Amino acid sequence: MKISSVLHFILPSITASAHCDVPCGIYDPKPAQIAAKTVLKMVSLIETLPTDSQSVDDKAKFVRCVWTKEEHARKCKEELFTLWADYFKPEHLKMFPDLHEKFWNAVKLVSENKQHVSKESAEKLVSAVDEIAEMFNKAEEAKKAASK
Repeated sequence: MKISSVLHFILPSITASAHCDVPCGIYDPKPAQIAAKTVLKMVSLIETLPTDSQSVDDKAKFVRCVWTKEEHARKCKEELFTLWADYFKPEHLKMFPDLHEKFWNAVKLVSENKQHVSKESAEKLVSAVDEIAEMFNKAEEAKKAASK
């Protein structure tokens, strides 16, 4: 008898399946919203920094602001992908026929904000993420109403 057969006999396994990476119900658009707002804040700070300064402190602040903008843009994209892929289901398309387009546009805005420093793009990102949060909240309200 092979070792794997013996182990399977001693410690039988149960096949489990799940439709998402985390237990159901642990979804929230707030991390994406906070990340998008942080991108906007960092863009605002970057735009106020002196461009001709030779100060090491100014250079260090610039680097920290850019790094923070990049990291929060990455987090925003990750949070959006989780909501899009794991939370929203086909039945939500009936409520929100433009769901895929809104997410696709929001993710493209994240990329734009990683590539550029633009207050206008950062504001558009915040707005797009807030729209997705509104969709999420309406979906949650509908779920609660259906369970009553």
